[in-house]
Amino acid sequence: MAQYLVTAGPTWEALDPVRFLSNRSSGRMGFALAAALQHRGHEVVLVHGPVALTVPTGVRALPVESALEMLAACQSVWSACDGVFAVAAVADYRPKEPQQSKIKRHPNQGLVLELAPNPDILGTLAAVKGSRLAVGFALETEHGEAEAWRKLEAKNLDFLVLNGPEAQGAEQSQVQLFAVGGKVCPLGPLPKDELAAQLLQHILPADS
Repeated sequence: MAQYLVTAGPTWEALDPVRFLSNRSSGRMGFALAAALQHRGHEVVLVHGPVALTVPTGVRALPVESALEMLAACQSVWSACDGVFAVAAVADYRPKEPQQSKIKRHPNQGLVLELAPNPDILGTLAAVKGSRLAVGFALETEHGEAEAWRKLEAKNLDFLVLNGPEAQGAEQSQVQLFAVGGKVCPLGPLPKDELAAQLLQHILPADS
């Protein structure tokens, strides 16, 4: 039995005490993979952003909000894990200086936000993975295959799952699985729990 780290859901990047920057991720794919791994007998640590989902039975959950919190939670358990499935839709940027009080609207006056880049969580973990498994997920709106191959190499991954914006919040998804060595496998469209099971058949065939 192995222990796997799974990230899921969006991150919330605070703009002020009541507002944040985020995206449309529901977390369903990450939660489905966590459940599928647990069903195979593995231990699972699920680091997830704000979602309206029930944590699968037997899965250890570490809820977070921001990208910085997600990175810290992942780093706290990574040394004890045999691999990572980075499914979370982590915000690429965060407000550089979140306001301590609610930003007021001023008629006929715009608002300029200065954003700072968030850390690359998967890239940080995979850089020190050694022989451990690193699986990434990417959502692209153009040049998807080229970006998938680039990220697979640049982030030192074993597999990368590519999907499109239609996957956000959807009950089912259609993806392409890219593997080191040049293999590409299309999967779906399928409900996300079934898709998770099929992904694991390709990524962890020894479990099947």
